[in-house]
Amino acid sequence: MTPTRTPRSTSAGSTAAPWRARVDDASWTTIAADLDDTGCALIGPLLSPAETTAIAALYDDDTRFRSTVTMARHRFGEGQYRYFTEPFPDAVTELKQALYPRLLPIARDWWTRLGRPTPWPENLDAWLEMCHEAGQTKPTPILLKYGPGDWNALHRDLYGDLVFPLQVVINLNAPGTDHTGGEFLLLEQRPRAQSRGTSTTIPHGHGLVFTTRDRPVRSARGWSAAPVRHGVSMIRSGHRMTLALVFHDAA
Repeated sequence: MTPTRTPRSTSAGSTAAPWRARVDDASWTTIAADLDDTGCALIGPLLSPAETTAIAALYDDDTRFRSTVTMARHRFGEGQYRYFTEPFPDAVTELKQALYPRLLPIARDWWTRLGRPTPWPENLDAWLEMCHEAGQTKPTPILLKYGPGDWNALHRDLYGDLVFPLQVVINLNAPGTDHTGGEFLLLEQRPRAQSRGTSTTIPHGHGLVFTTRDRPVRSARGWSAAPVRHGVSMIRSGHRMTLALVFHDAA
């Protein structure tokens, strides 16, 4: 049975307009080209400084989260992250709703190149209902927290058979001021070649979109799927918090 989704605003009178406008203002032609080149792309500012502070401040409110993961316990790295439970903060709900239709054409194009079916409907809610019908009912927005010496091992956020191939992370702190280190890492396994790594510093409040699983790359035989993993380099000083938006729910 599909669970009923009952999103709730976190502040009276708030609207989707600020977040949708920021998403719409991004250069999506450039973002698509950067994703094709490297598997990740900076989107631009998605959260204001006040919004990043408000979201980071939720971390110690146990009522906002369904589970907490201490990375060292599972050999995922060092640091901690928490999965939000519904109702989400307004910014989480509205950014996911605004980003999904922008990412959908890229996801469909990639999977078409690879000769794969493209199961994702036009509407995010319809896609999440498909996840729920397949047994993937747990919400996946994540708040991650790192201190000095912490890092995140290379991994992929799959969570079940139904996967949306792109996801977004937003830095809630200012690099060089609130923390040093903590660069976003992407490692791509190239077909019949050495792996390629990229490192990106995400500005305060900005979003980075990257491939969740694999992506198409040209090969001598046409298009091949290049598996990709992502992680975070060691925090050298200060503290780093990020908001991660995954567009499929978990089993």
